[in-house]
Amino acid sequence: MVALSRRSTLACRSPEPPCCSGRTLHVTRQCLSIRVTGRRWLGRPLHQFNRTIRSSASVVGEQGDGQPVQAAITSPISSATQFAAALYQFSRPHTMIGTALSVVSISLLALAGAEPGRVAIVALLQALSSALLMNIAIVGINQLYDIEIDKVNKPYLPLASGALSPTQGAAIVAACAAGGAWIGLASGSPALLATLLVSLALGVLYSAELPFMRWKRSPVLAAGCILAVRAIIVQLGFYTHMRTALDGAAAAAAAAPAAPAAAAAATSPISAAAAATGGGALDVLTHLSPSMWFVVVFMLFFSVVIALFKDLPDVAGDSKAGVRTLSVRLGEGAVFRICVAMLTTAYAWAMVASLTLPAALPARAALFCGHGAMAALLLARARGVDTGAKGHLTDYYMFVWKLFYAEYLLIPLFG
Repeated sequence: MVALSRRSTLACRSPEPPCCSGRTLHVTRQCLSIRVTGRRWLGRPLHQFNRTIRSSASVVGEQGDGQPVQAAITSPISSATQFAAALYQFSRPHTMIGTALSVVSISLLALAGAEPGRVAIVALLQALSSALLMNIAIVGINQLYDIEIDKVNKPYLPLASGALSPTQGAAIVAACAAGGAWIGLASGSPALLATLLVSLALGVLYSAELPFMRWKRSPVLAAGCILAVRAIIVQLGFYTHMRTALDGAAAAAAAAPAAPAAAAAATSPISAAAAATGGGALDVLTHLSPSMWFVVVFMLFFSVVIALFKDLPDVAGDSKAGVRTLSVRLGEGAVFRICVAMLTTAYAWAMVASLTLPAALPARAALFCGHGAMAALLLARARGVDTGAKGHLTDYYMFVWKLFYAEYLLIPLFG
């Protein structure tokens, strides 16, 4: 096998090709000839070239008939496409979808049926963009510290497969974390910035192999990290961010005739809102609606289930690495049954709550039927799962994520 630079040209000719100008590489089964100048050819037996000559991505091998063949040289477009595909896998798309749906859903719940104006749109875009960037940073940190484990459990991930180097992974994490934090800071929203930074801190505590960290080794701490982010911080943080922006804009508009600062609201609505309300974020947190409290508690159940389900397909790698998750300790079957029972209970409670919380009858009917349908699907799929088969557990875990997405489609109806 011989690797060529992009500046070389491959041809299958005789060992002593005709003279021509420029640099040309000729390969036969007996001899490799390189034209170095316009006047002199150097020929060497191929067995003397026992070291692979490496450069860019072009490889010369043999076809079935023994004739040399040139592999395609990687183009910049191809390299960019490969990097984009690796980055897509690195972002863990199912978590990105969950984050996007949660931000949009909670923001709509905070609107409480009001028409979204410019302030609401700006607040939503700030929350959505910064949350997605921070999501990439958090899942990236986990992959950086789990490379050896992922080679067993998830060999398709870019760091485990070698599609991305650890240096590239660290650079992506740093860029996304900095970008998300900058958006949160520039928004002037304390609730948004706190949500992003606390989520990042918990992500580091969960994954980093540092003293007093690597909380994923403890089932209690691991579940605590996930439910804190997915069930509490995300719900309360983005809800408070949106409500503070809306309340601040309303206060600024009411004070516009007497307040010169009202002009600033046109250029920086979120900053003006924060200035107008002062302790608005604290006021929002202390006056949460019953619907919002229900969402927080329901998502606590759901997040615990996801935290436990996440480890079910990874028992082999976790056990080998000494990570004593609950699935490793109790076995896949026991943890699977616990998760299904918990989620079924949560759906039953949601069906009861849907009869009282929304004001409109159509919303009540949609919530009751929706949660009933998801509970039925959960139990129907569970009957066909072989807890001893990793593929079955992985498929069911991804199905639970789909139920998680579907819940965020229903949450705005509680408003």
